[in-house]
Amino acid sequence: MGVDVLNHMTPDLPKKQLASKSSKKRAPTSKPPFTLGQLKSLVPPHCFQRSLPRSLFHLIHDLVIIAVFSYVAVTYIPLLPWPVQWVAWPLHWVATGTVAFGLWFLGHELGHHAFSEYEWLNDTIGFLVHSSMLVPYQSWKFSHHMHHVHTGSLEKDVAHLPRQKPSTLRRYLNSPVGRIIFLLLILTVGWPLYLICNLTGRKYSRFNSFLDPNAPMYPPRMRLQVHLANAGVLAMAAILAWLANTQGLAWLAAVYWGPLVVVNAWLVTITLTNHVHPSLPHYAEGEWDWLRGTITSTVDRDFGWFLNYLFHNTPNVHMMHHLFPKMPHYRLQEATDKLRPILGDYYQRDTAPPHKALYEAIKECVLVKEDVDKRGVFWYSALLEAMIEQ
Repeated sequence: MGVDVLNHMTPDLPKKQLASKSSKKRAPTSKPPFTLGQLKSLVPPHCFQRSLPRSLFHLIHDLVIIAVFSYVAVTYIPLLPWPVQWVAWPLHWVATGTVAFGLWFLGHELGHHAFSEYEWLNDTIGFLVHSSMLVPYQSWKFSHHMHHVHTGSLEKDVAHLPRQKPSTLRRYLNSPVGRIIFLLLILTVGWPLYLICNLTGRKYSRFNSFLDPNAPMYPPRMRLQVHLANAGVLAMAAILAWLANTQGLAWLAAVYWGPLVVVNAWLVTITLTNHVHPSLPHYAEGEWDWLRGTITSTVDRDFGWFLNYLFHNTPNVHMMHHLFPKMPHYRLQEATDKLRPILGDYYQRDTAPPHKALYEAIKECVLVKEDVDKRGVFWYSALLEAMIEQ
């Protein structure tokens, strides 16, 4: 299929119409009528250009806001009456943690080498950014790359592997109150448990941890890199221990841990809502291929201009990020607008706000079941529906 044919597959839609489309209609699972090369040829070449000054602007932007928020909190909140402090500190955690998630995302972009043309600079800054948030940079970078390589595969995706049978915990918490409890658990401890014991990740023959240089998820060549990543986390842990000793545990909890919990909560929210949706399929190994898995197993989430701005367009152009991981975030929207008419029904988008998107994901997407008409294709299902069908 030529580029001219691609250009006429779907008429250009007005931006308002594109922005308002939100559907739970299942994504098509047939082989797409286009290739990655054809899609890339339709994207303006400048979208693939990485600008170091522009990327540094976004990095400094986040660091300055975090520093100002932290200075104001440390300087002025202790001067407030105690009852007011109980409100002011959580506000500080939410505000600073929300901005800091944007910084976390830049660390993710550095891992993809979408930050600049210089790999050594990307990895140096990425190591510092992620280590400051207790993330083993090189270990996570490798795992995340494997997620991009196997997106939508029911056997090989290492990060977002849905269950085919519900866990005992999900069965017990299958109620409105239970789901809220489950949400609170995954938002507060889900990310640390993922790093420590590979919670929600691909299952291996033995215990797997991001912190273990000999973990089955890593090839032997990765061992030195994992040691380096762990050294970064340990160095940050030493700094935190020194701060706890000099400033006190309460000070450390208020200034560092509170915002970090919010960062981790946003990370779980964005990760979950971009990959868990009733319209998204997963594929068994014989049915899966990279392009189909990439474009049908991701959904763009529009959380409003303010959060999209703070998160550097993390949730609202996620499919394009999966198609072109080295494309800088400030080019993804333009590329999405260009390719969306071509992608047609293969493009999935939802405008539900974060809290609704999260609740829908844990209510309606508990496990996956094979399509009754197409072997090797699996769809998300609610626990109640699955139990009734059994």
